[in-house]
Amino acid sequence: MTSRFRRTFRIAALLTAIALTAGACGGDDSSTDDGDSSSGASGEVFISGSSTVAPISTRVAELFEDVNSDVFVTVEGPGTGDGFKKFCNGETDISDASRAIKAAEAETCADNGINYTEILVGIDGIGVLTNENNDAVACVTFDDLYGLIGPEAEGSTSWADANAISGGDLPDAPLDIFGPGEESGTFDSFIEIVIEDLAEEAGQPATTRPDYNPSADDNTILTGIASSDTTLGWVGFAFAENAAGVKLLDVDGGDGCTPANAETIASGEYPISRPLYIYVNSDKAAENAGLAEFVDFFVTTGLEEAVAEVGYVALSAEAQAESQATWNG
Repeated sequence: MTSRFRRTFRIAALLTAIALTAGACGGDDSSTDDGDSSSGASGEVFISGSSTVAPISTRVAELFEDVNSDVFVTVEGPGTGDGFKKFCNGETDISDASRAIKAAEAETCADNGINYTEILVGIDGIGVLTNENNDAVACVTFDDLYGLIGPEAEGSTSWADANAISGGDLPDAPLDIFGPGEESGTFDSFIEIVIEDLAEEAGQPATTRPDYNPSADDNTILTGIASSDTTLGWVGFAFAENAAGVKLLDVDGGDGCTPANAETIASGEYPISRPLYIYVNSDKAAENAGLAEFVDFFVTTGLEEAVAEVGYVALSAEAQAESQATWNG
């Protein structure tokens, strides 16, 4: 479902001072540099993609409406992968993404003549969760997660079944798993960070077990994790931090058990973290003054105000300047 402004999710995630650049084409000169006034442009902007980044884009759109109500902005969040399918088919103006564009997706964009600019907007951690009543597990290693969620775990019904794969000491307790589906950037990032290397070592495909409960809706995943005492799941930290009925597990990526929180994700200590982006169709921005003005606003007022207002930590001034330079190129 699309709407002009999707519900603003309560978010708490972390943005650090990194800057990645890609693509080409900058903003339109018709708008002001500070993002606080409008050239009077009109038109429509359609944004699709990551459900994690959608609340940021939604808040930017709300703030932008106060500056220019003649630009109609629609935001939806079906998932990063689904968003890139639309974007590379020329169906959207901006693609929200909780991972970088894949080579195959970039090739599709190129084949379809879609030129784009990649703009870093933040950093998010992926939270690994269980039910708040599960006192038997406090920390999981990457090996544990592979043994619980990886392809070799298919058919297992107890946390303890993972011990034969991971060499860990997980409890003999029922296991129900809830997580994002394959359309999600959170799924892709979790596979890349946690599963891929271990699967390669084991001669297995880099994917999850097929027999878990996938959903494109983060709130559905959280409801599932809260549904019984010994569940397991993963979602973006932004959605996980203050969710009812669940608790975040510490994660050991090789350097000891580390909690997921603002400080550890910002410092890079927490081992399951990923950058967040928006991708802008450069040719559409050159033709659509309303789109160019919206992105000008996004990389100024959006990064300065909107990110913090939805609960994320804003980029440093240096990183904001890098994102602005990427757009203005």
